[in-house]
Amino acid sequence: MNDRAHAIPKTDDADNDWKGSPDRFGYSWERFSRPTPDQERQFRLWSLHLSPETDWKDKDFLDAGCGAGRNSYWAMSYGARSCTAIDLDDRSLAAARRNLEQFATANVQKCSIYDIPYENQFDTVFSIGVVHHLSEPALALRRLARAAKPGGKVLVWVYGYENLRLYVNVLNPIRKLLFSRMPLKLVSALAWLPASALWVVVRTGFTPVKYLELLRTFSLGHIHHICFDQMLPRIAHYWRKEEAVALFDQAGLHDIKVAPVNGVSWSVIGTKPADKGG
Repeated sequence: MNDRAHAIPKTDDADNDWKGSPDRFGYSWERFSRPTPDQERQFRLWSLHLSPETDWKDKDFLDAGCGAGRNSYWAMSYGARSCTAIDLDDRSLAAARRNLEQFATANVQKCSIYDIPYENQFDTVFSIGVVHHLSEPALALRRLARAAKPGGKVLVWVYGYENLRLYVNVLNPIRKLLFSRMPLKLVSALAWLPASALWVVVRTGFTPVKYLELLRTFSLGHIHHICFDQMLPRIAHYWRKEEAVALFDQAGLHDIKVAPVNGVSWSVIGTKPADKGG
């Protein structure tokens, strides 16, 4: 399939949808951008295939869809040699530059995941919480794989379908209809309602899935950000394990490993064949 078989839509909203609604996420990252210990705990879960003690040291990595740059911040703090962090919204990029300014070899660029200009360059390429918001996730995986060095790693964290059937089949269509095009200030205000309910529920000890156990340790403000993040996108894919693996297989990656994260999402990693240019 030609990577450009699907032309970029011409309307601003459709173009932003195709690229993962960076305009809407930029609003969020402008307001919730500071690295915190809770965020590091999440990053370690999302990237669980890579050891903070050994797998980042002296590595060059690409963070595709970096948001506020917090994931790059933690990877650099683990001893990575350099990072290239890309995103599209200027507010996200400004937050990423602030968070990464202490690292001389951190480079923040405005770039779409579909248009990554690098080939065979990075030891590690990762994309956390981005691919499931894209119109063309398979194209995005091919771009990530192309940017990795032969023998390099590609890692993504994406939403899972398992344990979220009710949300995906009932609540997500309602979310999309009501909130995905609503003004963001209003969505942010409304997000306090589910956030407050969740904060109360998890503190009663009702945590049937691991994700709720994690939420129990978070502040109300952090839970509000998570609820807001769930409410604002126009596109959200929820993949079964085999569907997540298939994206990597189709991108030409091998030695694919997948692990559940908190019972509601997947961390997937693959290796670029050493004998191919991608």
